[in-house]
Amino acid sequence: MGRLFLVNLEGKMYSCKHCSTHLALPEDIISRSFHCKHGKAYLFNKVVNVTVGAKEDRMMMTGLHTVVDIFCVGCGSILGWKYEAAHEKNQKYKEGKFILERFKVAGPNGNYYWTSTDAHVAGSDPDDA
Repeated sequence: MGRLFLVNLEGKMYSCKHCSTHLALPEDIISRSFHCKHGKAYLFNKVVNVTVGAKEDRMMMTGLHTVVDIFCVGCGSILGWKYEAAHEKNQKYKEGKFILERFKVAGPNGNYYWTSTDAHVAGSDPDDA
């Protein structure tokens, strides 16, 4: 295995909850109104220091999407997913974008999002969908 090269972000950022690897900047958030099985999730335009899993089709609240899970390069934790393709015309804006589950990351101030026992479990799309 080769040497691990990480992208270091400057200023406030989102990082891996487990190993503090830098992931994304707040200015790259497109939407804060997404949900996943652990509660809130954010849609990002750009994320760094992740690897991707295998492509798979998933039926979500807003229709069928082709996605890949994304993993932290520092510790291997699953962080969310990347939209590879949206099969509904009105969902095409998600293609190439990333979902980070708030439960899996530390916020820009180093704070953690704690899920409640009432976590939303029905899907992984915006509240207003």
